Amino acid sequence: MQSENRFFDDLAKMVNGIAGTVAGAGREAETAMRERAKEFVGRMDFVSREEFEAVKEMAAKARAEADALKARLDKLEAAAKPAAAAKAPAKPRAAPKK
Repeated sequence: MQSENRFFDDLAKMVNGIAGTVAGAGREAETAMRERAKEFVGRMDFVSREEFEAVKEMAAKARAEADALKARLDKLEAAAKPAAAAKAPAKPRAAPKK
């Protein structure tokens, strides 16, 4: 025969209610902390990962373009040196002093 004890039933209900309340309070605290962290980071002028990756990609393209232009300039300067040396007149000699 099973006896019913209202005390233990009520105690179990109360503990379940407390556990639910504590879990809800924990979720609310976590949400509030997330919001405060977002506000704090927002005031610090941090960039998002997407913005960072976009700027990183732009910088890599600019660096590649600068390297290509430098190589082109070096090639043009190397081609211009022999031509400039051939066109340069000989230095005039100083007239002998009397």
